[in-house]
Amino acid sequence: MALSTRLASSLRPALAALHRAALRQCRGLSTPQGSEPSLNLGGIFPPLATPFSPSQEVDYAQLEGNLRRYASIPFRGLVVLGSNGEYPYLAPRERVEVVSCVRRALPRDRLLLAGSGCESTQATIELTVSMAEAGADVALVVTPCYYRGAMTTAALVHHYTEVGDASPIPVVLYSVPANTGLDLPMDAVITLAQHPNIIGIKDSGGDITRIGLMVHKTRQEDFQVLAGSAGFLLASYAVGASGGVCALANVLGDPLCQLDHLCRDGRWQEARDLQHRLIEPNTAVTRRFGIPGLKKAMEWFGYYGGPCRAPLAPLSPAQVEELKSTFSANGWL
Repeated sequence: MALSTRLASSLRPALAALHRAALRQCRGLSTPQGSEPSLNLGGIFPPLATPFSPSQEVDYAQLEGNLRRYASIPFRGLVVLGSNGEYPYLAPRERVEVVSCVRRALPRDRLLLAGSGCESTQATIELTVSMAEAGADVALVVTPCYYRGAMTTAALVHHYTEVGDASPIPVVLYSVPANTGLDLPMDAVITLAQHPNIIGIKDSGGDITRIGLMVHKTRQEDFQVLAGSAGFLLASYAVGASGGVCALANVLGDPLCQLDHLCRDGRWQEARDLQHRLIEPNTAVTRRFGIPGLKKAMEWFGYYGGPCRAPLAPLSPAQVEELKSTFSANGWL
């Protein structure tokens, strides 16, 4: 038994590489001989909110309706089952079904990043494979954090290396200390950036010095840094970030894509003016009111927000008025 387990472990990276090649062929991606394709993550990705019915079941019809509206916005792709997707509240079966639903509706030229991070390495690998089979292009893997005191650099490097070796699709690291209480250590990021199947990081911490240093320290690797919030998107671009995964893009997708284009064109004064108008609404739908605030704001802009899953509670009437005032004061309503 021990021998067969070791043999399976040693073969896993090779089998994963074969699986990646098969997926690339199915999706029409060309691979230059002797090299892996570089997957461009540049642009804006909304981390989709998961719509629920009044009975708190996943509402796939409303999800498809939101996707039809997002199709007209020049996003680079979509993130499914991130923090804003209420990922911890979905059963494994629901997670895979949501990815399948989004993949069916998403044009092939847009990337689908799917959250597959679990607390154990084994569970993360299993869910990552399932996400790939459901149509995800990239796995977004949050840091395991329940035993955060034991999550040393060595433990995290081992975890992500195992996932990267086994994953049939590229992996993006996900550091969200507001939810996990754990910043993925810089030395771990630098080490993991050298892995051929780990292609980037979504950093939601908001430390621009850290983001700039990650860009600088990984510049020799095929590795991209994504800003994890609209509030510091311009600053992240200024220090070399490739794109952004921004909750506010669920509500103000066009303005965020406009900010992306202004930064890429070097129109910094226009970009700064637009960034200023996005800071307070972004804070309102993230740190201030969280997912209930995000879903309420979506409804004002023609999307389906709907309820959250318990124990997340809806906003009070006073909170709704404060949220609306924030959008109005910045010229969005």
